[in-house]
Amino acid sequence: MNKIVERIKKEFSKTPDLKIKEVKINFLKSVYVIFIETVCSSDKINEYILKNLTFKKTRDIENSIPGPNAINITEEDQIEFYLTNGFAIVIFENKIIAIEARGDLNRSITQSLREPSLLGPEDSFNENYQINMGLIKRRIKSHTLKTIEMVMGRITKTTISINYIDSIADLQNVNIIKEKLKKIDVDGVIDQGTIINYLESENKTVFPTIKRTERPDLAVNALLEGKIVIMMDTSPFALILPTFLIDFINPVNDNYVKSINVAFIKLLRLFSFIMSMITPGVYIAIINYNQETIPASLLINFSTQRSGVPFPSIVEIIMLLFICDVLRESDLRFPSNFGSAISILGALIIGDAAVNAGLVSPIAIIVASFTFITSLIFTELEINNALRYYRYLFLFFAAFFGLYGIFLCAMLLLINLISLKSLNAPFFAPIAPYNKEYFYQSVLKRKDIKNTKRSRLITNKNLTRGKFS
Repeated sequence: MNKIVERIKKEFSKTPDLKIKEVKINFLKSVYVIFIETVCSSDKINEYILKNLTFKKTRDIENSIPGPNAINITEEDQIEFYLTNGFAIVIFENKIIAIEARGDLNRSITQSLREPSLLGPEDSFNENYQINMGLIKRRIKSHTLKTIEMVMGRITKTTISINYIDSIADLQNVNIIKEKLKKIDVDGVIDQGTIINYLESENKTVFPTIKRTERPDLAVNALLEGKIVIMMDTSPFALILPTFLIDFINPVNDNYVKSINVAFIKLLRLFSFIMSMITPGVYIAIINYNQETIPASLLINFSTQRSGVPFPSIVEIIMLLFICDVLRESDLRFPSNFGSAISILGALIIGDAAVNAGLVSPIAIIVASFTFITSLIFTELEINNALRYYRYLFLFFAAFFGLYGIFLCAMLLLINLISLKSLNAPFFAPIAPYNKEYFYQSVLKRKDIKNTKRSRLITNKNLTRGKFS
């Protein structure tokens, strides 16, 4: 026993918050209680452990401590893991017991800031793994919800779990994710970005093939579809696999609205997604190469507006798009109380001053504003990054080849999207390949009473909703 205590003292030699309490049971025997003060609750240690050891003076120490979670440790190397995870280590004779005594280091369950809900639940994940799993299990009250826990990071030792519904999910996909995560051997896993980078290593694309969400209802909906959800301690996001492009454009929030009302909104988002990429390129193509595609009166009006502008149209548009991207980035990084005001003020002042100074034309301001507004519909940061990438690609293709360049770039985009995979599922589904069930869940929404089948793109088990084998 003394040997173990000395080893702990040596390993945590420069850890001032390590506390070691020696409790005398009788004249010959002592019990050591070891814990890290900053991650444990002193009240829990006093209530569950020290009081019972001090007042009961019992020989059956193992059964006299009413801890909520007590684990017998068989290997000394496990002590470090439990100490750093908020457990108190009780050592007596030849036994080592880890008793959970975590301190309350969590923020409360709040509304989702990145994925606001108008009609659905308003709770969101936080950085506590146990709370996040509780929010999921509060909604899925079934033994078919399975969890595979892993510890990643040689130094951080972060808890990560793979969650799926055994009666619905494809177990082959579960095993694929499990094997990929096992191959991650790094010093630390601080955020889910590390996991995403390893899981997406085969996809060289600017589009995200893994969806993040901080809303438990969306994670549960994915589980019921047969998808797999990855949870991580210290992260307020869940990862959902497989994910399709349409999931980022038309979110599951639409399920809370009547199908007849949401159909137009879904088509509007698809229109905005396309326009956000091609609008600047189409403008450049029409102005420089394909003037015959617009009426002569409108072309004369454009020419009159640009008569005093000293820059070519491509430079004019790139300059405006760059300013819009700077304003958007400042809005994201600046405190929320000031960000929107600064963006609006910057857009009004810079736009008006640029037109009055003759640096840009009014039509270029309209094109840049329309492009920027259509991209604001999408809250996912990675989708906006992908839109920005292809926006400039369309722009340069149009500058060299006109509308023919727009067509070429569109073909490159489609080839890229069709060739992508998300956990062996086609990323451009349910459009290519077409899948009726998922099409009417995501691209268009039909009545729930008709939406009775799960998609074969995700699973081959329990394709009929509500019936379990």
